[in-house]
Amino acid sequence: MAALVAVVIWGFFAIPLRLISDYKSEDILYYRVFISLVITWIVILTFRLKYLRKNIEDLRADSRKERKRLIWLTIFAGFLITGNWFTYIYAVNEVSLTSAAFAYMVCPLITAIGGFFILKERLSGLQLLALGLAVISIIVLSQGSAKEVLWSVLIASLYAFYLIIQRVMGKVDKLVMLGIHLLIATLVILPLFLADFQALPADLHFWLIIILISVVFTIVPLFLSLYALIGMPSSTLGIIIYLNPIVAFGVAFFYFHEGINSHQLYAYTMLAIAVVVFNWSTIKELVKRPVE
Repeated sequence: MAALVAVVIWGFFAIPLRLISDYKSEDILYYRVFISLVITWIVILTFRLKYLRKNIEDLRADSRKERKRLIWLTIFAGFLITGNWFTYIYAVNEVSLTSAAFAYMVCPLITAIGGFFILKERLSGLQLLALGLAVISIIVLSQGSAKEVLWSVLIASLYAFYLIIQRVMGKVDKLVMLGIHLLIATLVILPLFLADFQALPADLHFWLIIILISVVFTIVPLFLSLYALIGMPSSTLGIIIYLNPIVAFGVAFFYFHEGINSHQLYAYTMLAIAVVVFNWSTIKELVKRPVE
């Protein structure tokens, strides 16, 4: 239930974003990062201080080379997640909801390709076939709208490489790492914010939506996902994550009445098949597993 609720929450993320679509994408990003930073560190210092201390002790115990590697990976991850947040917000408000939703169907497959080439993770013949189908679906989608597919691939790639880095940095507490990434994101965007700054938004509605995005669509789903991983395999959570774009497509089609053309429908169907094929062995294990 924790995993399902987290994924469904993220699927509805476009709704609060559209409520403040009159504001620039940069402004939404700035204030989302700032508010999320404050709230996340309040949570860390209040509830997860022992994990923060342990991570600091582990860092001190590492060799100088390993420490340097960890620091550079952390900084790079901070840049990646900042870019992902900005491109997603921009896509929802300026391109289309379907392009943003499609990104998170492509993302796990790009992560798999990155894991294959960068982390040397092995892929079965069936999984390689699935990746081929995914590439074809992207090409088909580009025939309908090259702009949308480029945004989808960009959003997905930024988050995919962020996830690959998280695999390498598995020993660091995820909430502490999020707090550090938010701090890096703040340092990255602060010069841009100060250069563009004229006055704080006076609209109370804007601040309520930003706080809603920071708490409900950033911190709460993260906590639920972490909680879910305590009692279930990550592969199971990986399957559930694919519900996110399905919910997002539903929001785009039924709530915002965005049309889906034949190219998009064909591409999405092919990608859905690729997702099933790629995860076929895991799906079979889940079906066979007895209910406890």
